[in-house]
Amino acid sequence: MTRLSSGGSSKTSPTTTRRRTSDFDYFNGEGAKSAMSFKLFIAGDSTAALKGAAEKPMTGWGEYLPEHFGSAVEVDNRAVNGRSTKSFLAEGRLAHIERDLQAGDYLFIQFGHNDGKQEDPARYADPERAYQDNLRQFAEAARRAGATPVLLTPVSRRRFLPDGTPDPEAVGPYPDAMRQVAADTGTPLLDIFAASQQLFRALGDTGSRHLVMHLPPGAHPNYPEGLRDDTHFSDVGARQVARLVAQAIRQSPELAELRTCLKSTPAESLFPGKAVQRP
Repeated sequence: MTRLSSGGSSKTSPTTTRRRTSDFDYFNGEGAKSAMSFKLFIAGDSTAALKGAAEKPMTGWGEYLPEHFGSAVEVDNRAVNGRSTKSFLAEGRLAHIERDLQAGDYLFIQFGHNDGKQEDPARYADPERAYQDNLRQFAEAARRAGATPVLLTPVSRRRFLPDGTPDPEAVGPYPDAMRQVAADTGTPLLDIFAASQQLFRALGDTGSRHLVMHLPPGAHPNYPEGLRDDTHFSDVGARQVARLVAQAIRQSPELAELRTCLKSTPAESLFPGKAVQRP
């Protein structure tokens, strides 16, 4: 079974290998013998991070990504609430990941929501310089370990313009800045900002509210006064974003090996009344 972990470092001995396996994994509906197994690390912020009981029903998409993989992939979710590229690096969190990375692993990198907080110098990273430099550090760390870095543009905030369309500036200039780093460094990119904007566009303002943390007073004991939060996801929203990530992997020619590890899933639509065309 795909395992999911979070938080600190679990240093692997250099003599230990986790990649050889004789298990049969049923990828894409077929029985295929997998000779390799690997870890997929997530470095990111609260939109991906695991949530404790006191935060529920708020959920990060990283919690549901393991459901899309067979037993060859262990998802190790190191995303942490409130972090930017700058604070994640400053706290030594990338260094902990790098110690655990092994050849053949993947490092998914998704930041942007907190990098734009100009009022907080511990987290702010300007999109033209510091943010891009920081992303390069993440990618270089993965490559030093023989792992594959993958950049994921920050998921969109649920924000609509007066004409009813999603705000293309919902996370400011950070999605474009990440796309630039991907192009400059030849790093695989999953455009989750664009995919989540498409999701919000298809569902509309009213139809997308259940994806985020909109709770009336008294609806949940963790939020007795209610909550209106268009950044963080409900359980349903986190599941949907995890599916967007899986779909983006399927569509990425640069992630062919990882794509073979995705489970076959029914072609049910993310969007009510609309069919999903499988790549």
